[in-house]
Formats: sequence, C-alpha cells, structure tokens
Amino acid sequence: MRALLTGNEAIARGAYEYGVKVAVGYPGTPSTEILENIAKYEGIKAQWSPNEKVAMEVGAGASIGGARVIVTMKHVGVNVAADPLFTFSYTGVNGGLVLISADDPGMHSSQNEQDNRNYARFAKIPMFEPSDSGECKEMMGEALKVSEVYDTPVMLRTTTRIAHSQSLVELKEPGEITVKEYVKDSGKFVMIPAHARKRHVIVEERLARLKEYAESCPFNEIQMRDARVGIIASGAAYQYVREVMPNVSVLKLGMTYPLPEKLIKDFAARVKHLFVVEELEPFLQDQVALMGLKVRGKDLFSNIGELSPKLIAEKFYSLEETRDFVEKAFLAQPQAWALQENIPVRPPVMCPGCPHRGVFYVLNKMKLTVMGDIGCYTLGTLPPLEAMDACICMGASIGSALGMEKAHPEMRSKIVSVIGDSTFMHSGITGLLDIAYNKGTTATIILDNRTTAMTGHQEHPGTGKTLQQEETFAVDIPQLVQALGIRRIKVVDPFDLDNLQKILAEETEAAEPSVIIAQRPCALLDKSGGKPLTVDAGACIGCKRCMKLGCPALVAGPEKVSVNAALCTGCGLCAQTCNVGAIRKEGEGIA
Repeated sequence: MRALLTGNEAIARGAYEYGVKVAVGYPGTPSTEILENIAKYEGIKAQWSPNEKVAMEVGAGASIGGARVIVTMKHVGVNVAADPLFTFSYTGVNGGLVLISADDPGMHSSQNEQDNRNYARFAKIPMFEPSDSGECKEMMGEALKVSEVYDTPVMLRTTTRIAHSQSLVELKEPGEITVKEYVKDSGKFVMIPAHARKRHVIVEERLARLKEYAESCPFNEIQMRDARVGIIASGAAYQYVREVMPNVSVLKLGMTYPLPEKLIKDFAARVKHLFVVEELEPFLQDQVALMGLKVRGKDLFSNIGELSPKLIAEKFYSLEETRDFVEKAFLAQPQAWALQENIPVRPPVMCPGCPHRGVFYVLNKMKLTVMGDIGCYTLGTLPPLEAMDACICMGASIGSALGMEKAHPEMRSKIVSVIGDSTFMHSGITGLLDIAYNKGTTATIILDNRTTAMTGHQEHPGTGKTLQQEETFAVDIPQLVQALGIRRIKVVDPFDLDNLQKILAEETEAAEPSVIIAQRPCALLDKSGGKPLTVDAGACIGCKRCMKLGCPALVAGPEKVSVNAALCTGCGLCAQTCNVGAIRKEGEGIA
C-alpha cells in the first residue's frame, strides 16, 4: 500500500516499521511533527524532554539498554545535545540509535542556518540525507541497521523542504524486532579517560569501515546520462537538479558522511565537467576537492539561503558548458517567477488576544532594556511593539540580562529578561540560578501560557500532560523559582496593563532579583475571551494610540480605528489604551 506523506510523517513511519521502541526529542520547526506522528503508533514510548541534551541522554540510555531509538530535534538543538552526542560516538550503541537533525536553510523558523552536516564529520558518525519522503522512511531502516552493525549513533539530516514536502511512500507492516539484552560493560560505556583512550581507537577503525560501506551504500547511486556534465548532489538539491537538468549525469549521494571516495572518483572520470550542487556550506565540494578532483560549485551558488529550481536554472544557463542541459521550460516562465516574487510578504505577528502583547506594550512604554528569548514572544521585537534588545538562543535571556547588569551596574533598574514557560523549562532554570547565586538584581518575566506555542502547542513539564496525553505532574513555577533562591515572586494577569506596569516598576527598582510570572493561557487554546470589542466612531478621536498594540483585530482607517469582530477575542487591551473610552464590548456602554 502507498500513501502520500510528508518527510516528517515518513520518518515516523520508518521508526514504526523498523522497530524503534523509544522516541524522544524537543519540539522545533522543522522537526516537530516527527514525534507527534510517532506518538500515534502503538508499541513506541514517545516523549518530549525538557531540552535536546536531556533527549539525547534519554536516547543514549535506551540504546544502551538495548532498544532501537530515534532522537529528534531541529538543527540548533544539536548544539544543545552535542555534549552527550560526542561522547556517545565513543561508547557506541547496543540498540540502534538515529539522531534526526532537521536543518533550516533560509531560516524560515530559526535564528541561524548552520550546516549540521559538519556535526557528522566532527563527531565521526555516519550521516544519511533523504531526497524525498520515500527515502526518509527507508533510510530510517538502513540507518538503524548501520547503527547496530557498526556500533555507532547515526545522524539522519533533513531540511525544511524535505521535512514538509509530500511524496509517495510504500507502507509495510512493522518487523518483529525485540529489545536486546543489556550486559554490563563498563569499558565500553563508562567514559573515564582510561576507557575513552581505547574507544577513540575504535572510533577511528569504525570510520575506516564506514568508508568502505559508503562505496556500496544503496542510497549512493551514479545516474549516467550525457557525460559532458556530471553533478554531485543530495537531498532537496538533487531534486532541483533533476527537475531543471534532466539530461545531465548525476551522482546522487544519500549517505554524505563518510563519502564514497572510489565512487566519486569513478564518476568524475566518466564526465567532462564536474559540479557539486549543495545548500549552505561547501561540505561535499571541499571533500571532493581534497580528493584531487577539479570541481566547481560555490563559485556559482552562495553559502547563504536556500537553493531553488529557478536559481539552479539561471546559474547553469549562464555557463557555456551547461547551457544546453537546462530545461527550457524554466527559462520560459519569467512572468510566473515575477508573480511569485511580487507577492507581498505577510510579516509574522502575535495572534489576536495573545497574552504576550500587553507585556511588550508595557515594556516599550517603560523604555526598559529587554533581553529576550526564543518563542512567539520574540515577535515583541517587531514594530509597533519594538520592545526587545537582544535574543541569542533558548534560555539565553536570563544569563544575558545578568551579563548586561555586570557590564552596566548603573542600568540595574532598567534591565529585564523575558522568557516563556517552555523555554524556562528548557534552559532558563540554570540562568535564574546564576542570578540568585551571583547576586544579580535584574527582574525576570516568565510568560506562562501553559504550552509550547510557537511550534504548535506541544506539552512540557508545566502542562500536566505528556506527549502521549497521559496525566502527569505539572511544575509549580512559583515554587520552583523560590527553590532557586528568588524571594520576590509576583504572579500577574498580562491583560491588566495598569497593574502590570505597577508591578514592573516595583520589581525593577528592588535591590534583589525578582520573578514576575505573567500567567494566561495561549489565545489559540483558550477561546473564553468573551464578546468582541467595538469602536464608537463618534467618540473615537483618531489618535490611533491603540494601534501601538499591533493587534491584527484592530483596523486603522484614514481617520478612525475599527475592530474586525471576526478576529477579536475580547481581551480588552485596546480598551485600556484608549484615553477617550471609545472602545467597548459589544452590547455594553462606553468603556
């Protein structure tokens, strides 16, 4: 039976068919849907961990215990998981373990576009790269097999286009794969220096064997057509090349580390002009060049942003040696391209009724220096709120606020950090501990909307439910904060702007650290806001003060403001900003 699946759905299906027993990760676009789909399959214990490091550690433990394991995260999550990953490369596995790194060329939902192919080389572990959903599923099986045969964790790298595009997948019934027996082996799994020195030798020997395997890997394939031009490509880039230049010869690489040197040299010897087409860094090109081969690639394609069929067509059409291979259809569509390029961009914006909006409105009004974090609330940096000074990575807001205070003690009462509840669980706790321990005085605002909203409302340790919707404990954030050494703790309603400003003024002036917990559920989960608001056109003076909230439900006319009742949730923030009382609930008098 065949089904049309996204790459993420196909990876989940592969985990099911090929005997994965434990699936663990942290949500992050473009990887999130993998675990959400795995959680639907019986026989797999699936969970969200508080962060990627913990997820990798849980995965390592399950693998040592003998289970087949998948660990999922987006590319920046591998930075967090790198500590256990690199040492797990030394220990090797018992049950097969596949780490999914979902990269984001073009930064659709990310703060950088690092190329995680470099992690495979750095950690000396094999890496697979699927080019469609069918390969996403089948590579899961091969990667688990390679993991167990070669005693190594394996990385499977996708990108946004592969993760979210759809193609046909052949579905099979899952095989009978049982959890292996666990046998104590401290020399293999306890990485004290004496053991690690011996394991490093094994890692190097393993890498040599993996190079031999790469030569016959079923996902590395020479596709000979016209021998005048040969292109080496993988992943989405392979699909673009095939679409634009159907008659060129291609070396399609599905296993991109370690590379099959003999296969590459054989291919190069059979073509006149050799190119590498790859997104981001010259990962493949540099290694091919080190083989002594004349190859081109990054002189044509930037290491910034995504590739596209249009870009590949234009670049290869500009070269005399490749012009004849470019499918003319791609060059005959300038009007279609122009239409796509001229579509207005819809900027990201906080939802109507978002509980974060009022916090950033007040922060802007008070002209505070705001160290921000990763989440929906990062949009507080955009106009008209413009209330964020820095955002680095998950959990960095609290530590960077302390650093700002250390650098500028005179700014003490003007510095705050803002972090979401899920991000606080992820990596904000240790930052807050640092403030308490090192005698910082900055105020920390925890935006508690009881979900991981940005990636699609996943559970976390504060929600009271697991990924598989089992009832569990919910972290009591005030108690946790108090245990970290913070004595000043205030819980506020972010829809009460006057009280929020009052509390912020008090806590930023305090000579000790404080935590303000702005507590309201995400507007997309809680629809109990009430009746939409309306604007009394006779009372409205057209000052447009309410528009500083940046709410999509507010519509600025030439002179007056109106409310789009289809979008309004009735949160009442706009009514609180109106000095003349022109905004009111439907059916009520002037507010």
